[in-house]
Amino acid sequence: MKTSVLMLAISALWVGFSAAAEPIQIIQPAKITEPEKVELGKMLYFEPRLSKSGFISCNSCHNLSMGGVDAIPTSIGHNWQEGPINAPTVLNADFMLAQFWDGRAKDLQEQAGGPIANPKEMGFTHELAVKTIASMPAYRQKFAKVYGTETVDIDKITDAIAAFEKTLVTPNSPFDKYLAGDQQAISADAKTGYELFKSHGCVACHNGPAVGGTSYMKMGLVKPYHTDNPAEGRKAVTGKESDKMVFKVPTLRNIELTYPYFHDGSVWSLAEAVNTMSDLQMGQQLTEQETAQMVEFLKTLTGEQPQIVLPILPPSNESTPLPQPFKQG
Repeated sequence: MKTSVLMLAISALWVGFSAAAEPIQIIQPAKITEPEKVELGKMLYFEPRLSKSGFISCNSCHNLSMGGVDAIPTSIGHNWQEGPINAPTVLNADFMLAQFWDGRAKDLQEQAGGPIANPKEMGFTHELAVKTIASMPAYRQKFAKVYGTETVDIDKITDAIAAFEKTLVTPNSPFDKYLAGDQQAISADAKTGYELFKSHGCVACHNGPAVGGTSYMKMGLVKPYHTDNPAEGRKAVTGKESDKMVFKVPTLRNIELTYPYFHDGSVWSLAEAVNTMSDLQMGQQLTEQETAQMVEFLKTLTGEQPQIVLPILPPSNESTPLPQPFKQG
C-alpha cells in the first residue's frame, strides 16, 4: 500500500514537472471573489445604451457566443462606420500584457472606456454614458451595493466591466488535459503538430497560459506583410518609426473560433494563417502535412466557453438620454 501511494505521488510530481517545463502552461478557471461586481459588469458589458445609437454594446464586437469576436475583418461602429482594425477576442484577455493591438491601454479597465467614447465605435461620450446609467434607479442600487455609493462615474463603470471580463477564461481544453497528463486527450497528429510548433520557433512569441499576448512583434519580420489596413501598430503609441507594424502578439487560445485572422482580418483559413506566419515571421515553408498537423494542434487549444446567462437590464425612463441611432457626428 505504501509503495502504491509513493508511486502515485512520484507520478503526480512528474506530471507537474513535465507541464511546468513546457512553453505553454495550463490555463486555470477564473476565481470569482466579487460576484456582485462581476454581475454588474456583465450587465454593463451587454448594455447597448452605453452607445450613442442605443444599439451597440461591448458584446457587439466581442460576442461571447462566437469566441469573443464578431467574425468580420473589421468591426461595424456607430452609423455603420467601418472600424479600423480586427476585433481581438475578449476571452482570456486578462492574461495580456496590455490591451488593443497596439497596447495603448494598460489593462482591461482602461480598455473598456475606449470604445464608448470612440466616434467610430460606440460614438458616445463618457459624460453621457454616466448620465444614462445613473438615470436608472436599479443601476444606482447596484452601484451602491458594490461601491458603497449610488454615485456613478466612468471609473466605476469600467472597473465593473473589467471585473466581468476577467472571468472570461476558457479552461479544460484538450491541450490543457494533455499537459495535465492525459495522453489520450489529443490525437497523434496534434502531438506532432505541437512538436512542430515548438521546433519551428512559434513558441518564441506564443507561450504562457494564453499562448501569446505577453509580447510585441513586428508583423513581417523576415518578409514584408502587405495590407491596405492603415494601422501602424506600436508606432501610433510610441511615435517611433521602428515600431511601425509592431503589434501585440495575439493569444492562440480558441484560435479556431476567432477568425478572420491578423490585425486586418484578411485571412479566414487557419491553415493559410499558419503558412503565412511561418513564411513571413520565420522564413520557413511548411509541407501540406505539417500545416495540417499544426492546425490540428491549434484546435486543441479551444477550451470551455463561458456559460453566460443574459442579464435583464433595467428600463429607461424620462431621465434617460434618448438613443440617436442614425445621427452622424
